[in-house]
Amino acid sequence: MKLSAEQKAFARRLGHDFARGELLQRALTHASMSSPTRPDNQRLEFLGDRVLGLVMAEALLQADPQASEGQLAPRFNALVRKETCAEVAGELRLGEVLRLGRSEMMSGGRRKQALLGDAMEAVIAAVYLDGGFARAQAMILAAWGDRVGAVDADARDAKTSLQEWAQAQGQKPPAYREVARSGPDHAPVFTIEAQLESGESVRAEAPSKRRAEQAAAAQLLDRVRRQ
Repeated sequence: MKLSAEQKAFARRLGHDFARGELLQRALTHASMSSPTRPDNQRLEFLGDRVLGLVMAEALLQADPQASEGQLAPRFNALVRKETCAEVAGELRLGEVLRLGRSEMMSGGRRKQALLGDAMEAVIAAVYLDGGFARAQAMILAAWGDRVGAVDADARDAKTSLQEWAQAQGQKPPAYREVARSGPDHAPVFTIEAQLESGESVRAEAPSKRRAEQAAAAQLLDRVRRQ
């Protein structure tokens, strides 16, 4: 099946030349756009999640041969979670080529983290089915970049640490709210405020809500620990 110019450009960003273009088209088709002759990407998403998991598990083992299972598990979760998939999708501008129904498009579907994460997993499956495991592995490692090497030693995120600190002080879990969103659809910037029950709060900006929440939590945790 012939790919559009936009889809071909996306395939180049992936670094994969599809022999079976219909696989990529299916990976980019959300359920809101599906029909009997146009299947959606949900089955591919299921497969892509497993391919991603195998690639990341092997990469982590190679990156740190001495790490225990207890150390590897949280690192693995940080690399394969939906938020990370959505971040990678944003860097590849996957949202620009998503095939969405009108209602989903009008509600900002091209920017939705869940849709982007699901579609990224489906694209992984499409590359795997089209080019085999080695090709999918190469694409994933290239797209994830330095995330494997940069993942925290124990992958304990700042939100978890801040919540544990708050609980130790007898406070409720921190609250997070989106204060602002700016920038174009393919490169948004989110401003998130983290606030403790005691009233102390911090705002931070990042290219995704999750990263902004993590940044705000880290800054707030640093502040309260210094008091």
